[in-house]
Order: sequence, then C-alpha cells, then structure tokens
Amino acid sequence: MIPIRIFISSVQGEFAREREQLRDYLRGDPLMRRFFDVFLFEDVPASDRRPDRVYLDEVGRCDIYVGLFGRDYGSEDAEGVSPTEREFNRATELEKHRLIFVKGAEEGDRHPRMRALIARAQAGLVRRRFATTAELIAGLYASLVQYLEARELLRFGPFDATPCSGATLDDLDTEDMYRFIRIARRARQFPLPAETPPPDLLRHLNLLNRGRLTNAAMLLFGQAPQRFLISSEIKCAHFHGTEVAKPIPSYQVYKGTVFALVDQAVDFVMSKVALSVGTRAESVQAPVKYEIPKEVVTEAIVNAVAHRDYTDNSSVQVMLFADRLEVLNSGRLPPPLTVDKLRMPHQSLPGNPLLAESMYLLQYIERMGTGTVDMIRRCAEAGLPEPEFEVGAGFLIRIWRSGDHETTQAYRDTTQEATGSDEGQPERRQKTARKPPEKEGASQKLGDGILAFLRKNPSASRRDIVETIHGATEGSVRYQLDKLKKLGNLRRIGPARGGRWLVVDDLDARAGEETGASAGDRRHAGGAQSVISQETTRKPPENHQKEPSVAGTAGPLGPHPGPSQPEPVRQPSRARRHAAHHQIHRPIPAGQVARVREDRAGRSRQGWLLEGVGRFA
Repeated sequence: MIPIRIFISSVQGEFAREREQLRDYLRGDPLMRRFFDVFLFEDVPASDRRPDRVYLDEVGRCDIYVGLFGRDYGSEDAEGVSPTEREFNRATELEKHRLIFVKGAEEGDRHPRMRALIARAQAGLVRRRFATTAELIAGLYASLVQYLEARELLRFGPFDATPCSGATLDDLDTEDMYRFIRIARRARQFPLPAETPPPDLLRHLNLLNRGRLTNAAMLLFGQAPQRFLISSEIKCAHFHGTEVAKPIPSYQVYKGTVFALVDQAVDFVMSKVALSVGTRAESVQAPVKYEIPKEVVTEAIVNAVAHRDYTDNSSVQVMLFADRLEVLNSGRLPPPLTVDKLRMPHQSLPGNPLLAESMYLLQYIERMGTGTVDMIRRCAEAGLPEPEFEVGAGFLIRIWRSGDHETTQAYRDTTQEATGSDEGQPERRQKTARKPPEKEGASQKLGDGILAFLRKNPSASRRDIVETIHGATEGSVRYQLDKLKKLGNLRRIGPARGGRWLVVDDLDARAGEETGASAGDRRHAGGAQSVISQETTRKPPENHQKEPSVAGTAGPLGPHPGPSQPEPVRQPSRARRHAAHHQIHRPIPAGQVARVREDRAGRSRQGWLLEGVGRFA
C-alpha cells in the first residue's frame, strides 16, 4: 500500500531531540512503519529552493500534520509570521488531519504569539499535553492507531468480518445465494426457506457489519470478488520435473468465489494425476481410482482457501510436480496449534470463521479439526507416504505421489501421443526427458516380471498383478501391459471379463502348442481374432505312416475331399473377403503364433485362419 505521510512541525531548535526520537520510533515500530512515512526538514538534501517553500510543499503532500508547540515562537518573516504558524495555517487551509501536542502546562513562559497560536488550535481541535518524550511518543501512537481504525486500515476482528470497502448488494450474485440456500437445506438442514431474500440470508450468516457487506460476503457470493480483493485467487501450475522450472507446461490462474476457486483447483490437479479404471465385476459402474485420493487434494485446497491470510498480497499456490503436490498459502497456525498437533485430532481454530461457517454448510469442511487427520488416513489407505506440513513464509502442505513416477509419466506421455491431446488442457504438452539407465532397467525388470507371472496365471487381472509383483502400481502395470502388447510379446484373448492373457514372446514353443490344438479349440481360444502365421514345418512322429489322401481321410484341419468328391466351397461375405485380403497382404509381425495346415498333397503350408474364411498366403 502507499504509505501515509506524516509532517512534523515545530521550532527546530527547541524540539530537535523530540523530532529525532519521533522519527526513529515511527520508522522502527513494526506497525507504524507498515503504514506511515515521516518527513523532517533535517532529512531534506541541499537544493536551490527557499526553505519556506520546501516546508509548505511538504505540508501539501502530507496526509497528517503533527504540530509540536512549546515556549518559542520561532523566527519571523517580513510579515511577522513564523514557519511553524505558516505550516499550521497551510494544513488548516488544505483540511489535513491535524494532531497538536503542547509541551508543559505553564503559559507564562511562552512567547505571546505562541500562546495565541495554541489558543487558535485549541478552538478547532483536540490537543494533548506532554512533559517527556515518552509521553509524546505514547500520545502520538494512540492518535495514529485511532486514525487507522477510523479508516478501517487497522482491524481487531477477523478479516472476513471487516466491511468490504465500496461493495454493495448489486455486486453480489443473487442466483448463487438462492442456490446456496437450496444446497445447505439438503446438506445441513439449513433453517431458512428456499425463497429467503438475499439481505435476510446475509444477516442470518452475519455477513453484514453495521449494514455494510463484509469481506466474507464478497468472497462467498460476489460476482467478481477479485475486483475488491485482488489476491483472493488461486494459481495452479503443473511441472513435469521435481523442481520449479520454466517454461511451465500448464499454468492457470482461477478467479471467482471461494467455492468456484476450490472446485477449479481440484479439477486442475485431478486432470493431471494418474487414473485407473477397474472392472465391473461387482457393479455395473466401473470403479475409478486416482493416484492421489480426491478427498486428500480437496482437503488441502479447502484448507488453504479457508484459513489463508487475505491481507497478504500473495495468492494460494497449487503446484503439481512429478513426485508430489504442494499447496501453499499465506496463513499461519494459530496458537496453540503446532505442526505435530495437526497429526492428531485437535481443536478447530479457523482463521476466517465466517468463511468457515458457510463452507461447512455446503459440506466443504466439517469444523471438527479432523481435516489433516483424514488426509493422513486416506494417504495411508492409498499406499502413499504421510503428508507433510510446514510453517515458514506461509503454511505448506506437501502430498507425495505414488512411487513409480517415471513409469506413470511415460504412460501418460504415450497416451497423449496416441490421442494427440493433453487431457483437456489447451497448453502444449512438453515431452519429458529420457529416463536414466537405472530407471529403464527397473522398467524392463517389471515387464519381464509381468510376462513370467502371466505365463503361470493367464487368467490374472491387472489388480492381481499389482498385488503380486513387488513395487508395481496401477499406472506402471497399465503402461507395461500396453507396451508389451505393442511389442507383440503379449495378447489379450477373449473379452475383458472372462478372457485370458497369451504370452507370445517364445515363438517356437507357442507354434508347437498351437499346432497340436484342434481348429475348434483355436476358435474358442481366439474368438474372432485373426492370426497371422509364419511358415513352420511339422515333424511327424517316428511311427507315423504317411498315407495318401483319399476320400474320408482326416488331416490336421479336418477331412480331405477324395478325388471323386468336389471340394466344398464356402462363400464368404464381401466384408469377410475384404478382411481376409487385408490380412493376407499385411506384413507378418515378429513374435506371433504360427498356425499350420497341410494342403491336399500333405505338405506343410503357412496359412491364414479367419473366422469362417480359410485362405493360404
């Protein structure tokens, strides 16, 4: 804020010590120096200006005139007027706020013209007497505090109960107020009827101070709260690394009421963290699980909005890193709370009680001192480290993300490259740096472990993999499964529920297994999946006698038609023929299962087997 200027006027020779001590005190006191700036003529550098013009110009620029009147009148100009009286006259003419302090009670020792000046000052305003410098300082301090309080620059109650300067009912959103009543009635049995007029709601919630809107009313229901309370916004940033670095991949500044701020900030974070979707084994609706529980994120942001110091010029900051989430606000822990007490049930001591009351009515908070305890419990249930709380330049909550951050980030990058999106955010996605060798080794080890597990447990679910393999997470398992399928090492046979996994990295073993299976088994195992084969030969058993193909004899894929029988011809549909043609002319990927059939001459041939359509390559 712009400092309030104080001009100290007196006869310099008589009050030299008092003037110097007043200046030093006002510049050294934490409260006074926050609001006031003191001018003394002794501090003016040399210049080519008349001293009387300097005095009067400074009086015109000041906000408060402080006059120290004693015995001496001071030097007189050509008109017989001293600088002290001219300064007083100038302050009176400009209607400055004037504070007069008179030294001593004896009037006989004073200069006649000083007695006349004191009489003039006494007729128009209240003056105070002092005998010592300590009394002068105490009297000036009390007068300046009264000045700040009268102008509502100094408050003794909560910030949210202070009147919001310049705000009127027209600055509030009446629809938001009616919506607040409806929700509060359902959530907390709020007693007011749904059609309650806005002024009655404000009075019920104690959001009026002597008929004027409070800061809480503006933060809760304002159409544009940041027009009156500029720093009441939330800044959200997402960093791909573990430190603050530019350029910031995703950065948003949210404005609005405290409810809108919380909702927008929570949505920002949840759109960036990993998300896993389960199966419908127990319900028609697939369960959804976030990397960080949404309740934990919400509690951290609500805490910052509800308990921050709104007199501070800084905003709430929500910063999501690759390994953690940090929420910083300018608030302080009120006594007797400490960081250690936040880890156990404690008394609720809201910094902004009017805000807390309304947020309680809409179920954003509980006002029971259990918010931080719930965060710790939910993080433990999700397998996350305990949140950290720090008090420094402000109050910081740090929430750690799941362990395999590199794998989770790699999966999200892969998803974004495939979809060409950045999870609904318009900002351009920044590619992450390549993982170091030790991280790549850990990723490869996890992939090998998944393949080994699925060889023995082909019907296992993703949840089974996470619970069985040490160090595996939902995000890392999902990424590895997607990667293995793209590499051709793994295939999903059948539907999501009831199907099985097929490890196809061992081509020779799988080819032999598939060769011994019947055509019906292959169709049952693969469903409508098309299988591309590589040329493979079958070695017949030693005691096998090869017989010529005659009518009624059976080959590996069924009976061969005899010379006297025409070969049955199946007429596939156009769509099936097109699919077969596409499959035949597609390059054969490495690492897939070979299917073998014999032609009519008994020779092994590479073949395509599509559902309902038989074709040779």
